Amino acid sequence: MDDITLGRLCAFLTAVFWAMAVVLFKLCGETITPLALNLFKNTVGIILLGVSLMVIQSGFGDVKLLTTDDLMILAISGVAGIAVADTLFYMALNRVGVGIQSIVDCTYGPFAIVFAVLFLDEQLRLPHYIGTVLILFGVLISSKHKPPHGATRSQLIWGILFGTLAMALTAGGIVYAKPVLTKLECPLLWATTIRLLAGTLPLVVLGLIRKDRGRTFRLFVPSRVWKVAVPGSILGGYLAMLFWVAGFKFASASIAAMINQTSVVFALIFASLILKEAFTRRKFVAVAFAITGGCIITLA
Repeated sequence: MDDITLGRLCAFLTAVFWAMAVVLFKLCGETITPLALNLFKNTVGIILLGVSLMVIQSGFGDVKLLTTDDLMILAISGVAGIAVADTLFYMALNRVGVGIQSIVDCTYGPFAIVFAVLFLDEQLRLPHYIGTVLILFGVLISSKHKPPHGATRSQLIWGILFGTLAMALTAGGIVYAKPVLTKLECPLLWATTIRLLAGTLPLVVLGLIRKDRGRTFRLFVPSRVWKVAVPGSILGGYLAMLFWVAGFKFASASIAAMINQTSVVFALIFASLILKEAFTRRKFVAVAFAITGGCIITLA
C-alpha cells in the first residue's frame, strides 16, 4: 500500500472512530463539564500512547529525531487544536446535540483548505470556493433548525458559534503541524503524543485553579459514567487521534480533511440509533449541501 492510499485509509478510519466517540461524549456531557471530559479523554489517550511506545521498544529513541523547532510547532498545534478546540467542541455538543454539531463540523474542511493555502502554499481553484459555499449554506440551514429539547434559540446559536470556532482551531492546529509530520524521520507516535501532552497541560492548570476543581477531577474516580467515558476516550483520544495525525502525515492536507468530513454521515446515523435524535428534513437538506460541498472540494 502506497503512502497516499494509507493516508486516505487513516483519514476514513478517523471519521468512523470519531463519530462513534462523539455519540459517547454526548452521553457523558449530560453530567460532565467540557473541561473535565476533555482532560479525561486526553489522559486516557496519553496512557495508551505511552503503552504503545513501550511496546515499540525503539519508540523512546525516536523522539531524538525531532528538533527543538519541531517540538515547538507540535506543542503550539496541540494547545490550539486540543486544549482549546476540543473544549469548545464539547461546549457546542452540549448545546446543539450530535446532529446539528455534525453539520457544523463540515466547516472543518474549508478551514483546513484555507490554512493549507496560508501555511503550505496549496492552491485554491473554483471548485474549492463552490464547495465551501455549499458547506457554509448547510451550516446556515442548520442554524434555523428547532433547538434540541430543553435548549433555547440563544443556546443553539452560541453552540454553532462554539462549534465553528472549534473546527477553525482544529484545522489550523493540524495543518500548522503538517510540515513536521511529513518529514520522513518524524515518528508518528511521538508526534501524536507530544501534541496531546501539550494540549493537556493547560487543561490541568486550568482545572487546578478553578473553584470547582473537585467537580473537574471527580471524573477520574471510577464510577458508572466510565462505561461511556472510557470507550469514548479510547475511540476519540487514542484511535481517532492517532489515525487523524497519520492521515495528515501521508496524504495532502486538503484531501485528508475532506475524507475526515465523512464522520458527519456516521455521526448522524449513530445519533439516530443510539441517542434517538430525530433526523429531520431540515437536517437532511443541510447535510446534503454540506456533503455535496465536501465531495466537490475532494474531487477538485
